[in-house]
Amino acid sequence: MSNNRSGSFLGGLLVGTVIGTLTGILLAPRAGRETRQFLKKSADALPELAEDLSSSVQLQADRLSESALRNWDGTLVRLRDAIAAGFEASQQDHQALEAETKHSPELEPPVHDNLR
Repeated sequence: MSNNRSGSFLGGLLVGTVIGTLTGILLAPRAGRETRQFLKKSADALPELAEDLSSSVQLQADRLSESALRNWDGTLVRLRDAIAAGFEASQQDHQALEAETKHSPELEPPVHDNLR
């Protein structure tokens, strides 16, 4: 979960930076020609920024995927152990009940010979 939060934080930070930069550019007291040149340079840098963002998102997705797989593997191991323990306990109870029944004939179910 912390990987998801850090990814969200980094994404929000990046989006906030872009919005803040654009707002600053548009509200800056520059001449129109200077602002247009600056916007052109910024637009030229957008593909690189998008590539960096894409790499960051991919890295976060890979980390999240690895974490999910580790958690899933751990869950499967615990589930197998629990099933094995339950099966073993059931076998022991069944054996104990059979042993008890052999030693105590009064615990055996009654046999009715006159049922037809």
